[in-house]
Amino acid sequence: MTRRRMRKPVIQIKSDTEIGKMRDAGLIVAATLAALRDAIEPGLTAADLDAIAERCIRDAGAVPSFKGYRGFPATICVSVNDEIVHGIPDTNKKLRDGDVVSIDCGAIIDGWHGDAAITVPVGTMAPELRRLLEVCEEALWRGLAQVVPGGRLTDIGHAVESYVRAHGGYGIVREYVGHGIGSEMHQDPQVPNYGRPGRGPALQRGVVLAVEPMVNLGTQHTKLLDDGWTVVTRDGMPSAHFEHTVTPTEEGPWVLTSPDGGRSRFAELLGAGVKGDAS
Repeated sequence: MTRRRMRKPVIQIKSDTEIGKMRDAGLIVAATLAALRDAIEPGLTAADLDAIAERCIRDAGAVPSFKGYRGFPATICVSVNDEIVHGIPDTNKKLRDGDVVSIDCGAIIDGWHGDAAITVPVGTMAPELRRLLEVCEEALWRGLAQVVPGGRLTDIGHAVESYVRAHGGYGIVREYVGHGIGSEMHQDPQVPNYGRPGRGPALQRGVVLAVEPMVNLGTQHTKLLDDGWTVVTRDGMPSAHFEHTVTPTEEGPWVLTSPDGGRSRFAELLGAGVKGDAS
C-alpha cells in the first residue's frame, strides 16, 4: 500500500464470522504461496507463476484479490531482485539462478480478503541475499508479535525497525506500508515499518491488519517505473518483502495467512523473550 498523508483512520471492526471468512481466504493464500515456492526454478517465467496462482485460487473456490484491482492485469505481483513490490508478471520476466523473487498474493472468500507475501531464492543464493531474506522475515514476525489487545499500532513498526536496524545497514522502505484489510484489500489504518512505539490507534478484537516490511540491501529509496506499478530500489540493489494478515485475540496474535496461525513461530519468539502467541 502506498503511504498516504496521515489522517485519523476509520478502522473496520470485524465480527468473528467475518474473521472466519478471512481465515478461509488466508489459508488459500498460504496454500497458493506454498505451491509457488515449490514451483520456482530457473527458466520459469513470472507469467508461469501467475498462471499457477490463479489456478490454485480459483480451484479452491476463491477469487484473486489483485486481478483487475485499479487495473492491475494479473493474479499476483512478482518482483525480482531490485523490484520491491507490485511487479507485473509477464513472459519477459524469466527467472535465473541466483535471483530473489518476491511474490505478493491475495484471495477473496465471500467478499473477505486475505493477503500475504514471501521472498524466495531461485537456485543458488548469495550469502548476503540469504541474510537479507532472513532479517526481513524475522522482522515481520517481530512486528506480528505486537498485535495484541491493548497494544498500539506503532508498536508493530517499532518492532520491525528495531530488529532490522540491529542486524545490518539495510534500507527500510518508507513510501510503501502495511494496511488494514477486510471487505476491501486496502483499508485504514496504515501500518508503517518504522517509528516510535505506543502511538496510534489501540489494537482491539476485530481489527485485522496486513503487516508487510520491505527491506533493501542498499538504501531505503525507491522509484516507480513507467508501467505505473513496479517499484524498484533507486540504487539497483536487491529487496525482500514478507507479509501476513493478522488479528489480535485474547490468546495473542492470530496470523490468518499462516497454516498454524503463527503458533510455531511465536513459540520461538517467546523462547527468545519476545511477546506473542497464537490462538
